Amino acid sequence: MLENQYQYHLSEAGCDEAGRGCLAGPVFAAAVMLPPDFHDPLLNDSKQMSERNRDKLRAVIEREAIAWAVEAVSAARIDEINILNASFEGMSLAVERLSPAPEFLAIDGNRFRTHLTIPWQCIVKGDGKYADIAAASVLAKTHRDEYMRRIAGEYPQYGWSQNKGYPTREHRLAIREYGLTPHHRLSFNHEIDQLELPF
Repeated sequence: MLENQYQYHLSEAGCDEAGRGCLAGPVFAAAVMLPPDFHDPLLNDSKQMSERNRDKLRAVIEREAIAWAVEAVSAARIDEINILNASFEGMSLAVERLSPAPEFLAIDGNRFRTHLTIPWQCIVKGDGKYADIAAASVLAKTHRDEYMRRIAGEYPQYGWSQNKGYPTREHRLAIREYGLTPHHRLSFNHEIDQLELPF
């Protein structure tokens, strides 16, 4: 069972992102403040959950959280400042939208930079340890998947409704055949030779 939050002296927001390793689409970041008695047996690191359970949890989290926010940082902005900084920017923007404002941030991962003056702690694999970070991972992932399914209608040949912009074989083959879209991150390696194709 996940611990509710990292510390209990200050009001805390858990922060996480989704889509860092994708070739296309924004990176999405979320910040979530949960009530101290929040518990849901389905809640876990979003990568360990089924899509159905993530969607179910999204509704629960958005209904029961003290505060939550999700921000998207575009492919163009990722190309401008790099994916790591874009992830940090997305989390900072999400935190700024929380009301009430948190007094402490629990960040998934091992690095963070921000202009915010709120104290924070990085926690490696925090989305598998603390409920507020896990909740943020669920919101970031579900909001991003929803966005990728929507833009998949504009560019159906890339299979985004299935691969969500990740570098699958299907996605790389489509890039070779059809080229890049305005949603692709130009600073990422789209080369097909990583597939070791037999032709």
